[in-house]
Amino acid sequence: MSGPHKSRAKSPVETPCVNICVVHRESGLCTGCLRTLDEIAGWSGYTPEARRAIMEALPERKALLRQRRGGRAGRINRGG
Repeated sequence: MSGPHKSRAKSPVETPCVNICVVHRESGLCTGCLRTLDEIAGWSGYTPEARRAIMEALPERKALLRQRRGGRAGRINRGG
């Protein structure tokens, strides 16, 4: 065979995943990447445009996560 071979490998899928997979109970968002479970599950099947649209919305979702005040310190501070 002559000439260079072009690779047909796909480029990696762009993702906001940071390998911190904990779903916030009230918002239903992953606290690491701020996506919903449905978005995470379907991510590899989305078009690049659909993924970018979701990624552009992620900063606004941060406000939906309330700071956790649980555990012993949280109960003491709440008088419980």
